[in-house]
Amino acid sequence: MPQAQQAALTASLTALVTAVLGQWSGPLPRLVYVTDKGRAQDDYYRRVLRRLRHPRCPGRRLVWEWVLDFFHVAGYVAKLGEALFGSRGQGWYRRMRHWLRHRDQGAAHLLRSAVQHYNRRQLSKAARQAFWKAYRYLRRHRRWMAYARYSRLGLPLGSGVTEAACKTVFTQRLKRSGMRWHKESGQVIVDLRVLYLSGIWQEVVRKDLQARPLPQGVSSQPQARRIRRNAA
Repeated sequence: MPQAQQAALTASLTALVTAVLGQWSGPLPRLVYVTDKGRAQDDYYRRVLRRLRHPRCPGRRLVWEWVLDFFHVAGYVAKLGEALFGSRGQGWYRRMRHWLRHRDQGAAHLLRSAVQHYNRRQLSKAARQAFWKAYRYLRRHRRWMAYARYSRLGLPLGSGVTEAACKTVFTQRLKRSGMRWHKESGQVIVDLRVLYLSGIWQEVVRKDLQARPLPQGVSSQPQARRIRRNAA
């Protein structure tokens, strides 16, 4: 459930990463951190991920490849095209999106093209503000947009799997018409839904029943004697 600073999610994700790597017996896999660019994501990387040590080799620091979600970035490219060309910016947007994904230094080529068009056009105040807001975002974060290299390495470019999981786990169950949840009760439903969707419901129920103490039998003899006395 939603939580300020995502403390529970941070602890769970860190424990999962550590547990998986602790049981990994082969060569260390390439580690990829695919995110949108936000304060919580930045904080988790700087405060936790980049400081993690290999659980089986404590002196070895884990190395992460940070990928900024391509489809999130493409939204800012679309905003540049709209600011420059209005409703006619789709052609430029599609070309720049292709450059961004397939060219080395694609982000730099995109930004250079955007500035050239900006210098040739007379834009309204609102369009100029929208242009520079999108431009600054892309320029500030371009170091995490090496999508051509990511593709050659076989790395994921987007966080679509995570987005789909959020929809499947949360939205389809907790956001139905008229539903309202407290954090405690909502978390119970989320936990149960994850067990069900993971296909381990029967196994968990069986283990839960086995872990519970058996009820103690109550002898019926004393009660029977009391009944006979009362009858007499």
